Amino acid sequence: MAHSLLQFQKNVSLKPYNTFGIEAVAAEFVRVTNADELKMAFEQLHGDPLFLLGGGSNLLLTQDLAETVIHLDLKGKKIVSETDHEVIVEAMAGENWHEFVCWTLEQGWGGLENLSLIPGNVGTTPVQNIGAYGVEIKDVMVQCTALEIASANERIFTCDDCAFGYRDSYFKQAGKGRYAIVSVQFRLTKNQHVLKTAYGDIQKELGAMGVESVTPQAVSAAVIAIRQSKLPDPKVLGNSGSFFKNPIIPASQYQDLSLKFPEMPHYPAQEGMVKVPAGWLIEQAGFKGKRVGDAGIHERQALVLVNYGGATGAELLALSQQVQNEVFSRYGIQIEAEVNVI
Repeated sequence: MAHSLLQFQKNVSLKPYNTFGIEAVAAEFVRVTNADELKMAFEQLHGDPLFLLGGGSNLLLTQDLAETVIHLDLKGKKIVSETDHEVIVEAMAGENWHEFVCWTLEQGWGGLENLSLIPGNVGTTPVQNIGAYGVEIKDVMVQCTALEIASANERIFTCDDCAFGYRDSYFKQAGKGRYAIVSVQFRLTKNQHVLKTAYGDIQKELGAMGVESVTPQAVSAAVIAIRQSKLPDPKVLGNSGSFFKNPIIPASQYQDLSLKFPEMPHYPAQEGMVKVPAGWLIEQAGFKGKRVGDAGIHERQALVLVNYGGATGAELLALSQQVQNEVFSRYGIQIEAEVNVI
């Protein structure tokens, strides 16, 4: 039987598979490298509890995993179609996101430059609707292909099917735990690039770099420089990027708060709502650079929780809850974790 091709391993350390560098053990672990192997794994496990693991960059492990861990290590990228002005490319779920972005830029294609240096793999980008500097996955994605876990059947999801919201999608809501994304297609520009440089410090950074003609590659270089100046490299200091989402609150609540805290920054959100930077709230609450044992809040970016080496998932979770409680008691704003806590 073909099933024997899959190598199921017992008691595997997950430390190399999560960017926080947390020690946790999978009772059973299997690596799949293509859609057929993934289908085989689903059929073989038929209904047994399982856990899908991608790049491990959006994950806080607080315990060992009794479920079978399926490591989605599907690799490959290709051009699906192209015209004079645009190209549709497909990347497999296990491709490293930043490496894929760099590859598209090397081809001279635009669209993903603002999303440079975001940790993780391609497969999780639609789940999170990742975004940075004014661009989200929903702006560039055409569709994604997924396998339903229960039936092992393939399904194509359009952008509409994904029901994208801020750091949110169908895969985090009604579809949570039901699908494994196999590949994602993106529509990119070959020329006449629409560059977004108004957000954050991009223009300032481009100026500092002495850039005269702005290209997708230049925007990417600026984004990388900004991110590296603020965010720790997970290979050096365990982290999963931004731990918290920026809260979106009613404009009326913001008006009340701004009387008491006139320096509170805000950005427009959907009708009647306002986005407040979680990093500012956390910093004002006195947590930036705070450390409890080996769990800490990064000294340059209050949104980032870090593992100084020996922190457990439970210790990081406790610190994150302390942050949430203090921000709520101070401002009446509930900040939510962006990271999946297991």
